[in-house]
Amino acid sequence: MKNFIAKKKSPLPLPLALASVLLLSFQACDKTESSIITPMEPTVSFSATPASVARMLSEVPISIEQVMEVWNGVNASSANGYDEEYTFLDMFASPGRGIGDELTETRSDLDYTEPLCQAISACPAVSSVDLASSGLQIYWPYSENWDKKSMPVITFCPELNLESNVGFVRELLPNGQTIIKEIAVDEDYAMTHPVWVVGWNEDAGAMTPQMAAKLRPEPVETRVNTDFKTLRLKEFKVHRQYDSWLAGGSEFFIKLGSLKAFTADIVADLSKYTPEVTDLMIKVKRGQIGSVMRYNTVIVSEWSGQLTECALLINEDDGGKVTSWKSSGKVTIKTKTYGFDVEIPYRRNDDIVWRGKLSANYLEKNSNVPNRFGDVSITFTFN
Repeated sequence: MKNFIAKKKSPLPLPLALASVLLLSFQACDKTESSIITPMEPTVSFSATPASVARMLSEVPISIEQVMEVWNGVNASSANGYDEEYTFLDMFASPGRGIGDELTETRSDLDYTEPLCQAISACPAVSSVDLASSGLQIYWPYSENWDKKSMPVITFCPELNLESNVGFVRELLPNGQTIIKEIAVDEDYAMTHPVWVVGWNEDAGAMTPQMAAKLRPEPVETRVNTDFKTLRLKEFKVHRQYDSWLAGGSEFFIKLGSLKAFTADIVADLSKYTPEVTDLMIKVKRGQIGSVMRYNTVIVSEWSGQLTECALLINEDDGGKVTSWKSSGKVTIKTKTYGFDVEIPYRRNDDIVWRGKLSANYLEKNSNVPNRFGDVSITFTFN
């Protein structure tokens, strides 16, 4: 979710005490009486962009129940292995629902007195249909630190990779006037104050370890062929962050090319097998850098004794045109070794964390042992 034009430090001044105050009109969304200080230009049409939606949200008189709704949504997404994100698609379809819930059908619909989508729909310039289908979301970094009573600052993910950005704060003055403060927010601020970041969602279709466990639970059965082993990703640890906090946590894709349940007596049997590429996304939230995350997720369910080498690519998603890494693995047929080709896709802007080959001998010797692969450490089990 981070295809930036350039990387640049923000020129915005900190601390926040130096921020300016921007006074805006609330005619479009506020159903209560508010003094109009500095009227905005009349809106002809609403374009669903991160900046415009962030400003629109700041004009909605959000209640603490609606903040709780967003908090429920980001926690539901996190439980499914995604970032702390609440899409507008879910907001309008099923308030409080997280990414992945529509597939697992394990979470009951939550009942809100006035869901946030209803308050947004009161804005005449905003098309609910267009917003729901826009692909936009609310990202709430460090949501676990919320005190359940503070109202959020609303900002957006800019095109540049900034370390701070303008945030909008709605405030009711003692004289009854409603204003919006424009302040600068950075990651330190987001650690201790609730901040909503409006941006694009790009990971809803990825398979996470949590979703794999819910959608493809392992059957309880006795393995007939004792020559097969199972390769699992047991633990994962990231040693550095890759992107600006405004763009969310890092998405690491674990892609492994192998031949499942390979058994062959002659070389011609190779043509019966097509390489399989396991494609698993591990989302690392901002607060999880340096922490060991345990998954125990199956990467290759049936690793044959004849499969001697696989291809592994670890990349951090940054978007761009799809390309591929062409590699190979090895199998043994009657004491002779043969190669098979495998093509692993990734995108041109992705950061390649590590790529290479893993032998069955290496996996066996290092089973249950953490090893460094570039900026990540992985513990595999192989038994």
